[in-house]
Amino acid sequence: MELFSSLTPVFIAIICVLIGIILKSNRKGKSETKNKSESRPWVDDDLRDSTDLHVEKEDADGDWQGLDENIAHVSFSAERYSEGEMIKRSKEFYELLNKRRSVRFISDEPVPREVINNVIKAAGTSPSGAHTEPWTFVVVQDPEVKHRIREIIEEEEEINYKKRMGDRWVNDLKRLRTNWIKEYLDTAPYLILIFKQVYGLLPNGQKKTHYYNEISVSIACGILLAALQNVGLVTVTSTPLNCGPHLRVLLQRPQNEKLLLLLPVGYPSKDATVPDLTRKPLDDIMVVM
Repeated sequence: MELFSSLTPVFIAIICVLIGIILKSNRKGKSETKNKSESRPWVDDDLRDSTDLHVEKEDADGDWQGLDENIAHVSFSAERYSEGEMIKRSKEFYELLNKRRSVRFISDEPVPREVINNVIKAAGTSPSGAHTEPWTFVVVQDPEVKHRIREIIEEEEEINYKKRMGDRWVNDLKRLRTNWIKEYLDTAPYLILIFKQVYGLLPNGQKKTHYYNEISVSIACGILLAALQNVGLVTVTSTPLNCGPHLRVLLQRPQNEKLLLLLPVGYPSKDATVPDLTRKPLDDIMVVM
């Protein structure tokens, strides 16, 4: 009391205002943190968007990302089709991809390994930020490893369905008849796990920025889906929530790789079924200006 009695009223008022601002700021920060965690409680670090365009400080003073600035540029020409042939090819390609469905009933019938090699090579033709090609495709065919993957995913998926995902998400999935039981992880001849490399490593150990790594890998995944459809194989796009770190350790992947997508690949089983869904018409997905 003696301390405050020696201060002027104006000074005391200023101190009170500053204290009020600090308390308000703390409450706001806690509220934002709470709301952020509650809005997406199911997101693990592997699935967070990591497309920041910052350059690591240690890279700034050295050679630019280890890339060759004097890369040669060569002439380019593309095969050109007649207007009629273009229309024909575009329609045929659309009709092929329009038959693509997410299939959860996959046969254990063997698939030629060369086919898998070729579809992944096709995915590897994808464009990427500054041509960093920030993707790793892990192909799993060993039955024991596939089963261990299933155990990891089903354990986490049960928690996801019961606690993390929320009633709305779970109810939206009911019509698709999907749950945390993933039998296809055992039966599919191949599991393709696609990892995004959030950064690369230069020969000197410094980090190399991978620009738009998530978008780049997502484009590659789209090409991979089209390539699988082209050879008559089926899959279902799976994003195993909260499984990334366990699967990364199991598959002995480095810390700079984060799991983006898992694709079980094979032929559809003889008793396979899919939901009777329709796709949006062109007028609903295209705007011409």
